[in-house]
Amino acid sequence: MPLRPIDAIFVHPKQRLYVVYYRGELWQLPRMKIDDRSWQNRRPYTDDSSSLYLSIHQAISDPILAQKLRTLDLPVAVRGSTLPRFEAWWEAHGFRWLKDRLLTGESPLAAHQTTTPAKVLNDQPDSLINRQTSGHTDESGEVNEEQVSTPSADTDIFADMLAELTDEVLEQKL
Repeated sequence: MPLRPIDAIFVHPKQRLYVVYYRGELWQLPRMKIDDRSWQNRRPYTDDSSSLYLSIHQAISDPILAQKLRTLDLPVAVRGSTLPRFEAWWEAHGFRWLKDRLLTGESPLAAHQTTTPAKVLNDQPDSLINRQTSGHTDESGEVNEEQVSTPSADTDIFADMLAELTDEVLEQKL
C-alpha cells in the first residue's frame, strides 16, 4: 500500500478502456470517457493488472468527478509506466515528490493543469476579456445569467482540494 492512497488513471490498450486506481483499488469504467456518469457505473477491475499503463493525461475535466478523484500531475518520467512500476515509484518517491511540490507552492493536482491561469487572461486584449466575461443583455437591460461563465466556481473547487491535500501531506507523521 502506498504511503498516501493515490488516484490515478490507467489505460488498458487492448481492451480500450480506462481503469481508475482509486485509493489502492482498481475500478474499470464502462466506456472511454472519464466523467461522473462513467464513475457511477464503474465495476471492480479483475483482469491482469500488469497490462495497464498509466495514462499520459491525468486531468479530469468533469468538475463533479474531479472532487471525488484527486489525480495528480505526475512527472513525465512516470507517465506511461505499468501499474507495478508506478506503484514502486510511488512507494519510493511519491511522498517526497508531493511534499516538494507543495513546499515550493506548485499545485500537484492534475485538475489545475486544465484551468486557465489569470496571468494568461491578463495578457489578452481588454476587448477579448470583456467579450468572454460579460453576459448578453436582453431588451430590458438585464444580464442573461445563463450565458455568463463562472470560472471562479471551478477554481474554488480545486483550491479547496489543494488545501486539503496540502494539510494531509504536511501534517503526516514520518
